[in-house]
Amino acid sequence: MMKLTYQNHYENHRGRVFAGLFVLLFPIFLPSLFSPLSHASPSMFSEWNTPKPRHSRLLRSALQRESSTPQISDLWSSLDNQGWRTCAESRNVASLPEKSKGYIQVFLDGGLNQQRMGICDAVAIAKVLNATLVIPYLEVNPVWRDSSSFVDIFDVDHFINVLKDDVSIVRELPEEFSWSTREYYATAIRATRIKTAPTHASANWYLENVLPVLESYGIAAISPFSHRLTFDNLPMDIQRLRCKVNFQALVFVPHIRALGDALVSRLRYPQVTNEETGANYLQKTTDVGGRNRGGKFVVLHLRFDKDMAAHSACDFGGGKAEKLALAKYRQVIWQGRVLNSQFTDEELRSQGRCPLTPEEIGLLLAALGFDNSTRLYLASHKVYGGEARISTLRQLFPLMEDKKSLASADERSQIKGKASLLAAVDYYVSMHSDIFISASPGNMHNAMVGHRTYESLKTIRPNMALLGQLFLNKSISWSDFQQAVVEGHENRQGQIRLRNPKQSIYTYPAPDCMCHA
Repeated sequence: MMKLTYQNHYENHRGRVFAGLFVLLFPIFLPSLFSPLSHASPSMFSEWNTPKPRHSRLLRSALQRESSTPQISDLWSSLDNQGWRTCAESRNVASLPEKSKGYIQVFLDGGLNQQRMGICDAVAIAKVLNATLVIPYLEVNPVWRDSSSFVDIFDVDHFINVLKDDVSIVRELPEEFSWSTREYYATAIRATRIKTAPTHASANWYLENVLPVLESYGIAAISPFSHRLTFDNLPMDIQRLRCKVNFQALVFVPHIRALGDALVSRLRYPQVTNEETGANYLQKTTDVGGRNRGGKFVVLHLRFDKDMAAHSACDFGGGKAEKLALAKYRQVIWQGRVLNSQFTDEELRSQGRCPLTPEEIGLLLAALGFDNSTRLYLASHKVYGGEARISTLRQLFPLMEDKKSLASADERSQIKGKASLLAAVDYYVSMHSDIFISASPGNMHNAMVGHRTYESLKTIRPNMALLGQLFLNKSISWSDFQQAVVEGHENRQGQIRLRNPKQSIYTYPAPDCMCHA
């Protein structure tokens, strides 16, 4: 009896020990469950409940699709001449003022493309004020936590040289103003800081509120500065200067361009084996000067991270666990104040307010006529749901590539863990693709639409409202779906759209920065 009691006591004790070890080690093996809510990492709970295809009927038909030769030929054809040409140069002879009014500093937050727009606006403001622009300071993004500076991303010498006749630009402040730093403005209210610039402020606002500070102190620091200059009622020369900055002056640093060229080459010439890539890839990169040489490829910008999924308040098929995880995320990040959450999933989809899932963007591409031999480059950060979420897209397009599949770890070492540099590579590859498409609206989508419109490149803009309604129809046949998709996207493939009041010049460069040919 005593032996049994001792044995039971021993086994219970051993069980408690193992249980304790399990509690201690569990977070080590599955850290995602215990880490704070992450903006970039997919939810472990949603991955355990792997989302099943939501449109199985369409998916089965799409996997058996066959595209006709004329249809494929039309897809890859260049845009017809639309009677417009680029004209970002000023109509007047560019000249610098005899004396600068002082130095302008701007502090830019947001991601790469938002900062890009801020840089363009900063140059325009410096021109309006006859001031000298200090190379803009890029804030550390709280989402991606990337501390890359302007000189880490953009070719600063090229930037200054292209704009040398328009605006005076300096890399750093002279010694007498070296006190004007981000830390200086973070510790107290300062007379030289402008923090009241309204969204889309007019040129007159800057003349009335910033110029006096410049004249009194010789320097003015504007923060925040995102979206702080109007798109309307500005002199044409200022509008064209913004486009000159965006489309000519902002060029990525050499190592970004070199890696981008290597990726484009490997997409166009896939017969080049992996053994030929490595540390000396610059010498082994095929010439990528023209889109008419080599094979063709599509860039798909797939922004489907946890932020977007949660903020949309849409249902993405991950079951109850995913709904709870996203609802909790909304509560923690936005305290539940998300406008879309007051609508049902059906209402949101019928209005085109839900981002397309990897499965849905794959079905769209298939319906447009892209077959399974299409080379697809995936430009995205980590996808919410991981590889399980992308699997249907990969089924439809098995030749899908990304930075990791095309470049070695050594080649990616300079951009690893740096969201802005990763985005810069994707931007570069996107601008060299035959076709670009984005799964949802956003800064990258808008930047590409504008830049590729300026260069007359084919860019497919998904008809979100149409697609939302089609995907809600669970009984629709593949032929009806395909016909509706093709007809609904006939005039959404890069045709010039003139900018309307309040619309961004960076998304709609015509007519401000484009002239009739």
